[in-house]
Amino acid sequence: MSHVKFKRRHVPGRAGILALTGYFFRRSLLNIRQNLVINILAVITITLSFLIISLFLLVFVNLEGAGEIWSEKVQVTVYFDRELNDKEFAALKNVIMTLDGTDSISYVSKGEALKRFSARLKGQESLLNGVPQEVLPSSLEIRLKQPFRTSGGVEAYVTRLKKIPTIVEVQYGEEWVRRFNTFMNFMRFAGALLGGFIALAVLFIISNTIKITIYSRREEVELLELVGATRFFIRIPFLIEGMLQGLCGALLALLILAGVSWAFLNHAGDFLLFNPQQAGLVFIPVTFCAALVGGGILVGFIGSLTSLHRFVEQS
Repeated sequence: MSHVKFKRRHVPGRAGILALTGYFFRRSLLNIRQNLVINILAVITITLSFLIISLFLLVFVNLEGAGEIWSEKVQVTVYFDRELNDKEFAALKNVIMTLDGTDSISYVSKGEALKRFSARLKGQESLLNGVPQEVLPSSLEIRLKQPFRTSGGVEAYVTRLKKIPTIVEVQYGEEWVRRFNTFMNFMRFAGALLGGFIALAVLFIISNTIKITIYSRREEVELLELVGATRFFIRIPFLIEGMLQGLCGALLALLILAGVSWAFLNHAGDFLLFNPQQAGLVFIPVTFCAALVGGGILVGFIGSLTSLHRFVEQS
């Protein structure tokens, strides 16, 4: 009976993996030190690129916050030609509250409507002398839940509201709601477009930086291939180098933006007509900061991988 011997593949243990990881990082740091000027220029360019992205993100976050506050003003008003008694209001309120999207309902009597109108005149209240309170209609002010504050959501809600028999005249500021949602959608689209263009630019920068590094060490890479080093073994230090470039660029961008933002929030009140802190301006949330850092690492990895792929094809 013949015996067949199988060659056992060596799998490194935990100590071997740690030693190999340490080698890859040391090799990457040595690559950076040997091409220090090129890497510094690459990190500076990446930092500027991510600074633009993070600045736009900061503006967008605060616009979203302001938009959330403004959207609370989106309401549907139902007008009546007579006063509603408590029983009629309670019955109508119960019906409207069953509609999907209703957040809260308040009743404005004719007297209350006249008081509000008088307050808006600011010093010209005498114009209303002799005007009876019956001149203004009573109304129901309906506030909507956040998902229904878009132009489509409000229109759908109003359509359902008008099916209630006692409701005839409904207003909700169609033009204002439409303009507000158009503006917010434009900001989201512009942010995505700008982020995409800058990400491509950063990919190009990192890819070319790694390419220069590879060509400066071409003989060493070819020698490693001759002695049997795998492509994985050769590529890892360059991939780590690109990831470190992206990481440093993203972190520096966030640090610069944090410093500028802190200085603005604490000193802008001296030369502006409003206090930014009281206005509710905030910095980029931690989750967004983590996403930017992760994006920097990912872009660095992809840029390096692209450059290495081209080098392998050409070699």
